[in-house]
Amino acid sequence: MRVGFAGTPAFAACALAAIHRHGCTIPLVLTQPDRPFGRGLAVAPSPVKRYATEHGLPVQQPESLKGEVTQRALCETPLDVLVVAAYGLILPPTVLSWPRYGSVNIHASLLPRWRGAAPIVRAIEAGDATTGITIMQMDAGLDSGPIVSMKAIPIDVHETAGTLHHRLASLGAGMIVDALDALLRDGQLPATPQPAQGVTYAAKLTRADALIDWTQTPDALDRRVRALAPAPGAIARWRGKPVKILAALPSRSIAAGAPGAVLGTGRHGIDVACGGGALRLTELQPAGGRAMPAHAFAAGYRVTPAERFESGQ
Repeated sequence: MRVGFAGTPAFAACALAAIHRHGCTIPLVLTQPDRPFGRGLAVAPSPVKRYATEHGLPVQQPESLKGEVTQRALCETPLDVLVVAAYGLILPPTVLSWPRYGSVNIHASLLPRWRGAAPIVRAIEAGDATTGITIMQMDAGLDSGPIVSMKAIPIDVHETAGTLHHRLASLGAGMIVDALDALLRDGQLPATPQPAQGVTYAAKLTRADALIDWTQTPDALDRRVRALAPAPGAIARWRGKPVKILAALPSRSIAAGAPGAVLGTGRHGIDVACGGGALRLTELQPAGGRAMPAHAFAAGYRVTPAERFESGQ
């Protein structure tokens, strides 16, 4: 079976690797153009491109799929199915209908909850107890196509976006291989329309999403930190400079102070007042520096009680 693939980040690369290892013929891999990446902002290929080039798979990196010339060129490659995972570009109707059996998507949520660009982050941020993977037939809407298969997993109370991403990527890779086997065996993928109730949208992350607001509750701040860890990291300011909060714990047993005020430091970390309690910072990354335990930050910067972490800007 000729399987095309469209995806960009590590989540997608995991699925591409599973499809390739399963022995499927992959005539074409689509991924976004190389972008600046990391602290040095050096231009780098996407994880999907890296996997494809390392294994000799043909790669194309169009800036957009809107142009008729681009669409015609793509459709010259015969495909039985196109698998899409976190590609990042809109697929127009011509591209969606190009393969013999259409296009299927690997989405990191239990649809119709968290349609959109950042389902892993939004699920943790909202305090969801479960999430999962949905395999769906793609249509012209935003993650609104009929459901082929779905599996749920619990979200641990200490789950970060990084750990959840890893678990969901592995789950999605296995599920798409199962779906392709079913398609090869049966010549179709029966799908069920999504329910009209329960639709929510996982908006793309913006810089404002990373900013810490110390007036929020300990639980809300804990979820925000975990939802943004390990990257891009929740951002506060210390003595006027940005600092990333990479790990923290909520606390209600510490006397409250003005939002952002340092309540105490020790081997446990740095206790900071917030709305209705405190947040215990356990891992920080100062601007231009490396991640470090919060107690090392406190010692190095001589953090004292009554000083304040400001909200990020």
